[in-house]
Amino acid sequence: MIRREAEYFFAALRFFTRLPVPGWVGHSAAQLNHAARYFPAIGIIIGAIGAATTLAALQLWPPVIAVLAGMAATLLATGAFHEDGLADSIDGCGGGWTREQVLAIMKDSRIGSYGAIGIGMALLTKFEALTALVAVPPAPTFVVMLIAGHSVSRFASTTLIYALDYAREDDSAKSKPLATRLGKGELAVAALFGLAPCLLLPAAQVAIALALVAGVTLFAARYFVRRLGGYTGDCLGATQQLAELAFYLGLLCVGPSQAQHAPLWGAASAFASVGG
Repeated sequence: MIRREAEYFFAALRFFTRLPVPGWVGHSAAQLNHAARYFPAIGIIIGAIGAATTLAALQLWPPVIAVLAGMAATLLATGAFHEDGLADSIDGCGGGWTREQVLAIMKDSRIGSYGAIGIGMALLTKFEALTALVAVPPAPTFVVMLIAGHSVSRFASTTLIYALDYAREDDSAKSKPLATRLGKGELAVAALFGLAPCLLLPAAQVAIALALVAGVTLFAARYFVRRLGGYTGDCLGATQQLAELAFYLGLLCVGPSQAQHAPLWGAASAFASVGG
């Protein structure tokens, strides 16, 4: 069982990133069918890469350069996999009128004006948000914020796989092996990895951030159902990117003076003790 779960994890790592995996893992559609449960766990790894790069760059350069270095590291680690999904989704939904037109545009490897503008605005907003967050001490808090942003946003995408149907009818889409409904147990595993980092963040900040993520995810799900009848791989990437932005913006809704409040884990413990 442990080896099987390891295969699922490494299958997710190989599918969602460009990071190396052990040779014994192999490659099969069955592995990918169960890999989505570890999508948020991959986010923890990507977030850690981005945070470590940012903190290392801060030793040499100003925060704006350090944040750019961290963003570049995450883009290299994932091959801009989710950013590509966001650009394709914006292109398709912006340029297509019918369901068929939207799906055809999303499948086109070329990027249009809608996608270029959309991804540019998204990356600029992320840069500004992370620059603001990195300026709030202490440094370990920024590390957890970045890791949580990546894990929570990937859990948001995973909920679409659980709740929606796959929109494409052909087998040529690269995300087709992931297009299966998750079981409740698999969704619970994804939730564990996706939400665990939030327990280390200030309760007031993370509550607002998670509320914004939930709102963005619900809006995306309803929009994709209305336009496409379900989701595609590009829709998952778009949801992840928008949810990540929503998480960072939610953290910034609470002023820096409140950033030192007790983490969510501490607040939950205090509430339990009072209840007892």
